[in-house]
Amino acid sequence: MKYRSFGKLGITRSAFGIGCMRFPMITNENGEKVVDEELAIRIIRTAIDKGVNYIDTAYVYSEGKNETVVGKALADGYRERTAVATKLPTWNCKTPEDLPRLFEEQCRALGTSYIDFYLVHALNGESWDKMCSLGIKEFLDSLKASGRIKYACFSFHDGYDAFERILNDYDWDMCQIQYNYMDINNQAGTKGLELAGKKGIPVVIMEGLLGGKLANAPDNVQELFDAFPIKRSPVEWAFRWLCNHTEVGTVLSGVTSMEQLEDNLRIFDTVESGLMSSEELELIDKVREAYESRTKVGCTGCKYCMPCPNGVEIPRIFSIWNDICKFNGTYKDNARYKRLVSSGNDATKCIECAACESVCPQNISIIQMLKNAHNDFTG
Repeated sequence: MKYRSFGKLGITRSAFGIGCMRFPMITNENGEKVVDEELAIRIIRTAIDKGVNYIDTAYVYSEGKNETVVGKALADGYRERTAVATKLPTWNCKTPEDLPRLFEEQCRALGTSYIDFYLVHALNGESWDKMCSLGIKEFLDSLKASGRIKYACFSFHDGYDAFERILNDYDWDMCQIQYNYMDINNQAGTKGLELAGKKGIPVVIMEGLLGGKLANAPDNVQELFDAFPIKRSPVEWAFRWLCNHTEVGTVLSGVTSMEQLEDNLRIFDTVESGLMSSEELELIDKVREAYESRTKVGCTGCKYCMPCPNGVEIPRIFSIWNDICKFNGTYKDNARYKRLVSSGNDATKCIECAACESVCPQNISIIQMLKNAHNDFTG
């Protein structure tokens, strides 16, 4: 297992961290989907035995039961062999008293008296303002001073401007961002990664495979991989590209089987910063272009078309459509569009008033594109 610097903290962590959000699931005797605890515990303990020393969970994962499973896995001496990261659920914080209450609940679930990396979960500009009003800075300071947490951190889902503001608004020890070779200009992006690096703040990566979308390449992408003289799986290319960045500390990977664990252990035993050649980096650029060529509609998500007078979620519909086309998704199983149908915000609610088309900077034929998208979604 390769280990990587955690910037100003003066420590190293394993390049590969177990992301517990995607624990293996089974159906219990009541017909409910629940965590396969036996397999999940075996995955975590095997990973630690092989040198993984970063385990990532959260209050809300597995319908609130994830931390409990992790706690069971870390019994029998495993807690002392790894760092544990978990996250304060910002949406459950309504009053200042909720912060210590939730923290203590998490410690009990994990069976530990302290948390190594304690993250304020899924921050954006609005939720950061709310958490500041509840005294989050003072709360984190008190936890560090008492030894209940080692490092104060945050995870992030918003644009770069919000990331820069949050990063500069507190003395953070670490941040966790969504990053992969398709998200270089999305959310915090490469610019945010480099900003954290300049400040010495280590970065933990989530969604390195974009929720698994980069694990199974469509034909035009796979052809590029196959034509390259060095043969690697799409998963290995994605992880190697991430670890090529010196600012990246640990890369999280959700593991649902022992086979996936073994593959991750193999990959992360070979990764290093600056290891990729110029030819390999050029390949990833071509792969990105190949994915983008599959885009159905050139919507940039600027939202000039919003709000739609009839409630149609235009940018969201186009985003879902593009994602499915780019990453070999299936229309019939797409839950995101089904939710828009259920809420009455789908493409069929368009009354063809053309208000959106008159303000679209990309000059998209929105009315027709909405029809095309809905036809694809519904087969």
